Amino acid sequence: MVLQSCFSSREEKAAAFDAVDIYPVISSEFTLGRPVVEIFEAVAAGGVKIVQLREKNKGMKYLYELAVACRPIANRYGILLMIDDHVDVALAANADGVHLGQDDLPVPVARAIAPGLWLGNSTHNLEEALAAKAAGADCINIGPIYPTQTKSVNCGALGLGAIGRIAPEAGLPFSVMGGIKKHCIPELLAAGAKHIAMVTEITQAPDVEARVRELRALFNR
Repeated sequence: MVLQSCFSSREEKAAAFDAVDIYPVISSEFTLGRPVVEIFEAVAAGGVKIVQLREKNKGMKYLYELAVACRPIANRYGILLMIDDHVDVALAANADGVHLGQDDLPVPVARAIAPGLWLGNSTHNLEEALAAKAAGADCINIGPIYPTQTKSVNCGALGLGAIGRIAPEAGLPFSVMGGIKKHCIPELLAAGAKHIAMVTEITQAPDVEARVRELRALFNR
């Protein structure tokens, strides 16, 4: 039997998202061969409040089984479990939410079939951010802020200025992503970012838990 989430409502998920600092996104292709569940356990022990599972080159069965394996860890640490792209997998695995790209299922359709999920939407400009808000997204991601090799996007790096151009007008909770390394965090915080999504800076660290603690400490300075 798949475990239920430790968050019973979207209101609880909203409060949990507000507490997010570092936002790890884990893909098996960027773990240096280490099991995703092992990386998930390490970031959880490091104190993160959210983890997104993203598998662009694996089947949905793999992603489902991975999410089911991570659900108990998420519950134990009180972490929001997010699935990239796949609403059906998120529902089947009792994940807390799904993060949708511009070419994925439209946000209103996802909301109709999964009213309890926390819905994120990737946005690359103000027009997309406003559309996400109008469509009923709970949060958006703004990016890529810096050049990135972990995801193919049609636009180039947006730069720090995108945060000030997009976030105030969108009026939604937002994360930032794309090519972010440790040294970027101070300038991202100064630009108004609160929730910072990272891939390889975390998942390819020799000691993942220690790296997460190191990154999270930058938020408290």
